[in-house]
Amino acid sequence: MAKRDYYEVLGVARDASDQEIKKAYRRLAMKHHPDRNPDDAGAEQKFKEASRAFEVLSDAEKRSAYDQFGHAGVEGNAGFGGGGFDGGASFSDIFGDVFGDIFGGAASGRRSRGQRGADLKYMLELDLEEAVRGTTVRIQVPTLVECDECGGGGARKGSSPVTCTTCAGSGQVRMQQGIFSVQQTCPRCRGAGQMISDPCPRCQGAGRREETKTLSVKVPPGVDVGDRIRLAGEGEAGTKGAPAGDLYVQVSVREHSIFTREGRNLYCEVPICFVDAALGGELEVPTLDGRVSLKIPPETQSGRLFRLRGKGVTPVRGGPAGDLMCRVVVETPVNLTKTQKELLRQFQDSLGEAGHSHSPKKHSWFDGVKKFFDEMTQ
Repeated sequence: MAKRDYYEVLGVARDASDQEIKKAYRRLAMKHHPDRNPDDAGAEQKFKEASRAFEVLSDAEKRSAYDQFGHAGVEGNAGFGGGGFDGGASFSDIFGDVFGDIFGGAASGRRSRGQRGADLKYMLELDLEEAVRGTTVRIQVPTLVECDECGGGGARKGSSPVTCTTCAGSGQVRMQQGIFSVQQTCPRCRGAGQMISDPCPRCQGAGRREETKTLSVKVPPGVDVGDRIRLAGEGEAGTKGAPAGDLYVQVSVREHSIFTREGRNLYCEVPICFVDAALGGELEVPTLDGRVSLKIPPETQSGRLFRLRGKGVTPVRGGPAGDLMCRVVVETPVNLTKTQKELLRQFQDSLGEAGHSHSPKKHSWFDGVKKFFDEMTQ
């Protein structure tokens, strides 16, 4: 027997929206549901047909394949076959997705499994030198670990969990909702199918307990603010044998007294006296590898940048080392004696009318200010 067109099955147009498709399926499912039509093989078949159509048309990838190639495009994804459920999305998944908002959950008959442990986050503050060169630090992390008294089972040593008396071990209970009979997670055992009648005294039946773990963290060279180091399996323990979560160590870097970092480059300010700035000179500047000599050419202005190549940071993800950028700051002398002040006045007088050639920026700035006010008064 030829299969009917899925759009025809649901009674929607080929350009129907996802909401229209869901609404059409809900209407047909309620009409032909086997619980509402007992002993009606025709209704059951229509229900399966509508469910298969919804499975395909509610999935963007499957719908696209169906629109292009028809049933042949989705044959390998059949979720219903021979009256049973195999491959693809099961009926309980589809029915729960559509009617979960009515019945408070999917109609799944599977027992709940253990849950993976939660991931944890730890803020690690480093000195700049530690971040640049790498280091190994020991940290203490409060977390949940598997109870060593009961092995994570939650029952007192020597005892075992017993079958839940509410769901008889199925993990599900059947609830009557009007014309429908649906399954829900057992409220007593929460889907486990078993109960702990004699809980472990150390973890009170939780299977996990709080503990502060001491861990060694290897920080690779070149890490920067915001980088994360993942320690697999060092998060909270899972439940019922599920794997533990991970621990993410997030790096922050303390402010340095000399250097600031921008990516792979380091920056620092180097104060110089105005005599060295005017006549030139040579001075020692610090780097993370030790002192180096920096030559200051004559007539150096405040704020000028000098680049020391390769004296920056080698990035953690690889690549060449950055540079150290030294910004010179000309320092005005303070606490001058009377004689020193007189010498400066004599120096100023010696410049005479040629002063503009010695301070070109100063004179060009004042020329611009004079022109500005002249234009305002015109």
